[in-house]
Amino acid sequence: MTRYSRQQIIFHWLSLLLITITYAAIEMKGLVPKSSPWHDYLKLIHFNAGCLVFITMLIRLILRKYNEAPAITPTPPQWQLRLSTLVHKLMYASFILLPILGIIVLTVAGKQWALFGVHIPEIMVPDKVTAKSIKEIHETIANIGYFLIALHAGAAIYHHHIVKDDTLKRMLP
Repeated sequence: MTRYSRQQIIFHWLSLLLITITYAAIEMKGLVPKSSPWHDYLKLIHFNAGCLVFITMLIRLILRKYNEAPAITPTPPQWQLRLSTLVHKLMYASFILLPILGIIVLTVAGKQWALFGVHIPEIMVPDKVTAKSIKEIHETIANIGYFLIALHAGAAIYHHHIVKDDTLKRMLP
C-alpha cells in the first residue's frame, strides 16, 4: 500500500484540528454572554485559528502539487473518484476562502482585532452594510463546510468499513 507523504499526513490532520478549533470557538462564543471576557477570547481564538487554517491549506495545496496522490486499492468506480475530486476542491476552496472573507469582514466593519497578538490597523472607512453582506456569505460557506466535512469523513469511513479498501489507511499516521 502506498501512502501520502508524511508532510501531507501531518498537514491533513493539523487542518482538521485547526478547523475544529475554529468552528468550536465560534459556536461556543454564541453560548457566552457578550459581557463575559470569554466572548472576546473565543472570537480571538476563532480569528487566529481561521488564519492558521488558511496557511495550512495553502501549504497543503503546495504539497499536493508536488506529491501525487497514492492510488486507492482496489480502484473505486470513476463516479466515486470524480465525486471525491469535486469534494476535495470544494473543501480547499471553502477553507481558503473563509479566512479571507473573515478578514475582509473585520476590515470592512472597522473592527479592532489582533492576529497572533499583533494589532491590525484600520485600513478603510467602515461600511456596516457591506460587512454584513460579506459576513452572511462567510457564514453560508462555513455552514456548507460542515456538510463537506461530514461527507468527506463519511466517505472515508464507508471506504474503510464497507468497501474495505485503503482509502483511509493512505492518510493515517
